[in-house]
Amino acid sequence: MNKTAVVILNWNGLAMLERFMSSVVQHTAAEVVVADNGSTDGSLAFLQQNYPQVRLITLDRNYGFAEGYNKALADVEAEYYVLLNSDVECTAGWVEPVVATMDAHPDIAVCQPKLLMYDDKSRFEYAGGAGGFVDKYGYPFCRGRLFSTLEKDEGQYDDACDIFWATGAAMFVRASVWKELGGLDGDFFAHIEEIDFCWRVHNAGHRVAYCPQSVLYHVGGGTLPKSNPFKTQLNFRNNLSMLYKNLPSNRRWWVLATRMWLDRVAALKFLMEGHRGEYLAVRKAHREYRAWKPALKAKREAIKPKQVPCVYQGHLLVDYYLLRRSRFSDLRGRFTD
Repeated sequence: MNKTAVVILNWNGLAMLERFMSSVVQHTAAEVVVADNGSTDGSLAFLQQNYPQVRLITLDRNYGFAEGYNKALADVEAEYYVLLNSDVECTAGWVEPVVATMDAHPDIAVCQPKLLMYDDKSRFEYAGGAGGFVDKYGYPFCRGRLFSTLEKDEGQYDDACDIFWATGAAMFVRASVWKELGGLDGDFFAHIEEIDFCWRVHNAGHRVAYCPQSVLYHVGGGTLPKSNPFKTQLNFRNNLSMLYKNLPSNRRWWVLATRMWLDRVAALKFLMEGHRGEYLAVRKAHREYRAWKPALKAKREAIKPKQVPCVYQGHLLVDYYLLRRSRFSDLRGRFTD
């Protein structure tokens, strides 16, 4: 069995494979696997011709990020899985510091590197920055990124620390915990699935951490553009579903009631700005969330939610939009222990 397996899930990502696979192969001292989600763009032929040392797993159709990884990793044997996006440029020695951290701390089940922008390597990248968190209403943010504001990396987040969630763009996972928790929630298809997984990791009593000695550069938005009704639908539906599954009983109903109201405000804002597709996406997300309730209840009972660490007890919307706190270090609320 390999110590570490780096697994890239690909769906019609030929352009990204052509651009970044050389850095993965050059700088990765581990098995490299590409799991193909039913691509039709010549991705497999490109890999077979140019990177015969890369192991290929071919899936019969596009299962999305969540179930695609579930199916792929069922066919991979390693102590550590690394979920790596195809639009990531790797740097020398990026695997070893994270593995060393997890070897030294068996209670760390998930860990992520520092993620910087590929197009501006001085700034943190949207999808993961220096580690992810959520506020008390489930809004995700990162050290180095609050909503759309990306901080410049000046070494301010070069301390290793516990975080709430690790980015799915470059997520190291202890394989035993992945199997213990059943992997990602395949119903999510894509978006929020890594945050939900990390929340379940916390609920199971494990840690999630950040390792700044490992650095990667991420393009981001390679599968769906930033403004896309389907992406909006997935984000709103999956966020509500994550909250229902993972919140402790004494917080679940008032948090969900508040989030549903805030979602409606966001939908009206989309409509007033002329984004009718985004407005309809939020409404569809709410309908799907309500239809999912029976299944979510069963998942919740299996999780047995409790209070978990690293949740920001402030209100991120108020901090960012009203109080103009645009940097992680500006936040004044406390985090749960």
